[in-house]
Amino acid sequence: MEKAFQDRLLFAFGTLWALPMTAVGLVLGCGALALGARVSVSDSAIVFSRFRFFSSGAMTLGQVILHTGDSLDSPAKTYHCAAFGGNECVRLGTHERAHVYQYMAFGIFFLPLYFLH
Repeated sequence: MEKAFQDRLLFAFGTLWALPMTAVGLVLGCGALALGARVSVSDSAIVFSRFRFFSSGAMTLGQVILHTGDSLDSPAKTYHCAAFGGNECVRLGTHERAHVYQYMAFGIFFLPLYFLH
């Protein structure tokens, strides 16, 4: 099997596996559109920017990123820096894309596993 085909097949399977949480994210995101949210596609996800249901930051649900700001290009501290100090930053979109891939790997089990961590 060709590597490119295999990658597309795994991506499609991951998308289906993450679909229940993606549906939750879409419901929340679509509800936020009436309150001024903007929708775009970036970082392997549907992104709802200007999401006003929490004060700051971003949250990923399946392949949906709910973000309070205008752009995922802002810097975000890594978990290691937040816990142990330091100034290592990554692009917020890169950080959230990692969660998208985690949902694609763990499906609905990602959220409880995340909070157990």
